[in-house]
Amino acid sequence: MQDSVIRERLQSVRCFLLDMDGTFYLGDRLLPGSLDFLDALKKTGREAVFLTNNSSRSASYYVEKLKRMGVGEPFLRVLTSGQAAARHCLRQYPGQRAYVLGNHILLAEYEAMGLPMAQQNPDYVLIAYDTELDYAKMTAVCDHVRAGLPYIATHPDFNCPTETGYAPDIGAIIAFIEASTGRVPDEIIGKPNVGIVREALALTGQPASHLAMVGDRLYTDIETACRSGMTGILVLSGETDRAMLAASDTKPDLVFERLSDMIPYL
Repeated sequence: MQDSVIRERLQSVRCFLLDMDGTFYLGDRLLPGSLDFLDALKKTGREAVFLTNNSSRSASYYVEKLKRMGVGEPFLRVLTSGQAAARHCLRQYPGQRAYVLGNHILLAEYEAMGLPMAQQNPDYVLIAYDTELDYAKMTAVCDHVRAGLPYIATHPDFNCPTETGYAPDIGAIIAFIEASTGRVPDEIIGKPNVGIVREALALTGQPASHLAMVGDRLYTDIETACRSGMTGILVLSGETDRAMLAASDTKPDLVFERLSDMIPYL
């Protein structure tokens, strides 16, 4: 693609929705050039919001992690699929209690958000990416799903990129629940679905046409852009490689090796 075409495509983007793991960092390692990219956004009058499907942690955890990596204001806005799912459930099931499958830090965030929760006799099920999963939790969540309760998942990702490869993500949890109960989630909130897009639009105050979704996954990050009218920007610093891109029907508007490769076009 010609440089002029890339520049023209980026001209209308006023805010970049940045995936985190595999895009801005890998595990606890900042990817080269990520802070330089934020500096370039600031110099050109653009904004960024970190938008992650990873619901294993709270938004405040990610803010502190970004601070440790050298990120400062105005780039400390984080929206997680966990937050978006809780806000959806507060609207959809007012006053009802959720059985939440998730890490203790996520449960603390939900409590602070005012989400009613119950381990016994819940009204619906909300599952997140639970890295503290054990057999007792597996049994309990399957019991509740098998009973026919409404069943919501924070996001669909199969794998979470790490510094050493990949860890099974919530997609694997959804698969074992389906194997045991025969059910898949009634709703999935995170990328590429409308629930998290709705929250992102409210947070940024920008129309979708002025937003770019930047990430390393075709089936979540780039599919979000395709479905919502945003510019889709794929970075090859995480899950997706060029062979996967060539084989996929989901195509980004722009492709870069990493975030910092965008800087000359801003």
